[in-house]
Formats: sequence, C-alpha cells, structure tokens
Amino acid sequence: MDKLLALTMFVETVRCGGYSAAARRLGVATSSVARQVAGLEAELGAALLNRTTRQNSPTAVGLGYYEKAVSILDALAEADGAIFDRGSEARGRLRVSMPVEFGRRIIAPHIGRFLAQHPELEVSLSLSDQMTDLLKERIDVSVRLGSSLANDDIISKPVGRFERWVVASPEYLARTRVPTHPHDLLEHQCLCFDYDSAPPNWVLRDDVESFAINVQGRLQSNNAEILREAALSGAGLTLLADWLVAEDVRQGRLTRVLAGYDASPGGASCLINALYLPNHRGSSRIRAFIAFLEDALRR
Repeated sequence: MDKLLALTMFVETVRCGGYSAAARRLGVATSSVARQVAGLEAELGAALLNRTTRQNSPTAVGLGYYEKAVSILDALAEADGAIFDRGSEARGRLRVSMPVEFGRRIIAPHIGRFLAQHPELEVSLSLSDQMTDLLKERIDVSVRLGSSLANDDIISKPVGRFERWVVASPEYLARTRVPTHPHDLLEHQCLCFDYDSAPPNWVLRDDVESFAINVQGRLQSNNAEILREAALSGAGLTLLADWLVAEDVRQGRLTRVLAGYDASPGGASCLINALYLPNHRGSSRIRAFIAFLEDALRR
C-alpha cells in the first residue's frame, strides 16, 4: 500500500465528508478512495470512519489520526515548498496573517489579481487583530500596523504608511464641546482599542510638542470595526486608521477633530510592516507577496 497516497485520500475524505466528494477533489474514482482508506484501516487494525449512506465522519480514533496525518502532509508540503521557494517563480502554499478590517478593505479587493499573477501559488489568509506567533502558528508572513516587532528572530519589512485620525459623529459633537486641544480629550467619552496592556494612552504631536493623554471611556474593543460602528452611533470619539474612516469622513458620517496633530496609541508608529522569519530570506513566495502588498497600498 502507498501510505502517503492513503493518508492523502483519508484526509480529503474527512475534509469533504465522503468518498465521492474527496474523489472529485482529487480527480480519481470513488472506488479508489474507498479502497485506499479501507487498506489504511486494515493495516492499523482500527476503524477510522463512521460510514453512513449520507456521509463519512471520523471516529474518535480517526479524528486523532486525521490531525496527525494533516501535520505530516503539511510538513511534507512545506519541505517541498522550501526547495521550490528558491526559484524565480512563487510556488507552493503561503500562510499569511493580517488585521481583520485591513484584510477585508485593503487586501481583499486585490487578492484575485495576486493569485492570477502567480498560478502556482496557494494562499492561506488568516484575519486576526491579535499578534501572531510566526513559528508556533506556522505563519510565513504577518502584516502588522504600527509596530514592527523587529528583533534578531523576526525580519520586518516596511511596505507602506497610514495615518490615525480622531473622529466622532456629528451627532456626538453637537451635544458636547468639540475638542480643539489634546487636553480636551479628558472631557470626552473615548472609544479605545484594547491592547491587553496599560490603560488607554493617546499621544498627539504638533510641530512644537507632544501630549500623552490618558483617555477615558466606557468601551474598549480588540476589533477596530466595533469602535467605528460605536463612533457612527454617537457613542464617543475614537482613534482609527485613515483607511478605515476616510470614506465616512468624506460622506459626513464622521467628523475628524484635532486634525492639526499626529495621533497614535502610545508610541506606536504609522508604518505597515510585513514580518517573517530569518530562515525565509530569499523566499520567492514572500518576495512576491511583499511586492503585491506595496502595489496594493499604492493603489
């Protein structure tokens, strides 16, 4: 029995929920998939699947075996990819992580073009506003806004810039005093991003000095879209990336205040960075994706 082939067919059967769907995905006969899985069960002396007329689901033993099989196949694909990855054409699987709304609004409209340009590349795109562990989560590239985290273990490549704006709805500003100085923020409900660290601190700078304001508010969230929606509903002031709120400002749904100041949470920068591990230096997959990011941000 070809063990690698049997593992592949078993994994696809679990993913697809049945022999027929797995066979269509693999481009083989249904009987071939059923035969390989049955042979694997015979060799192991254990039932890996619960078989019904409608679908095939993994048994308790089969689920554990499936997870190990996926790891094996992924590791093999990664080993193959490391060889292919040094050529001129991007090939194999690329695992990417980036913030949720940045991915939806800025990258999603262009990702089809990237795939068309690199027909031998497969992209796994994970959206999360939390920091990712590149090694533990097996991420090839992590796109982060405002913090490079560059050190000896991580390479940081700047791919673009953005601004942060303090905004609020016209309705909120109509019932409060519009802030004209950073210290005025202390009088307002401020909707803050939750960084799981120190209390919210907004830093506003002009050409002369810098003001660190310990803002106060009844809402914190680790999702920027939540803060945007809350600001639109009149709940308070918030500090968000320009690409997230610029259209709201143009349409009059939000108003920018303190526009004469550069604003950031704490000491965060306004850089957009692509992070990757040192062992990926020279990777054609990463090189292609970084070029795509730079182009998408220019657009």
